Amino acid sequence: MNIEGILVPIVTPFTDDNRVDTALLAELVDAFIAKGVRGIVACGTTGEYYALSEEERETVLATIVQAAAGRCTLIAGISGMSSETAACRAVRAKESGYDGLMLSAPPYSLPSQQGVIEHFEYVASQTDLPVILYNFPARVGVGLTFETVAHLAGHPNIVGIKESSGSFSDALRLIQAGFDDFQVICGCDDQPLDFFFWGVKSWIAGAANVFPGEQVALFRAAQEGDWDTARAIFDTLYPALHSMESGGYNQKAKIGCLNGTKPAGRVRLPLHNLSAAEAAEFAALLH
Repeated sequence: MNIEGILVPIVTPFTDDNRVDTALLAELVDAFIAKGVRGIVACGTTGEYYALSEEERETVLATIVQAAAGRCTLIAGISGMSSETAACRAVRAKESGYDGLMLSAPPYSLPSQQGVIEHFEYVASQTDLPVILYNFPARVGVGLTFETVAHLAGHPNIVGIKESSGSFSDALRLIQAGFDDFQVICGCDDQPLDFFFWGVKSWIAGAANVFPGEQVALFRAAQEGDWDTARAIFDTLYPALHSMESGGYNQKAKIGCLNGTKPAGRVRLPLHNLSAAEAAEFAALLH
């Protein structure tokens, strides 16, 4: 599974009557691939996975597979409230044609680190697809400690971690550990240059819904050691990235799809939609 480059945790577009907009979803997949992204992550945080029924998940997964047509890496987000739910989603993702999986600790239950370890090991044992750990404590309520990641990195099916804790000190410790056959992936939209400077070669970025081409260009510049160009690109993106990280992330990812040229509809409850003034303020940052 090749994940070197930009991977988009794609939004789930909804129609005016709140159904999954499969036509727009397929169009976005095609457009992102044309912009040079390495892969698509389905049913992630930015995809509002928690607001989808199992039937809608199947629709999203199938639509993305059909639209991608083997042109990029496909990863299925399989997080859920229980380990059993995640395991069932892992099985279905493979049946649907996905190359890999992304999994967080279960939200709300606040497991201990031992519980977190057993959760990931159980789910990873139910599939032969590679699993990317997703460390996002602000969303799920529990973070993955260095010791937990070090233990899990030894599992044959666990191949990396999307590090979204916001603490680059924690990320750097993982990078420096150099675990065998294990990748640290940038999961913080305001820290890509820090990750790339230390050798990270993958960025799973919700903001890539908004800036796919720009983020691909930033990644390529960093990999070539052209830090002046990389910084210049990041400087242009930063106001919008900072706005997204400051609140209304999913709403802004949808409003801003493809530099605001392909807005992806409203968000579902319990998220609330931005006011017209808030949406206009964010749209102005895209230009």
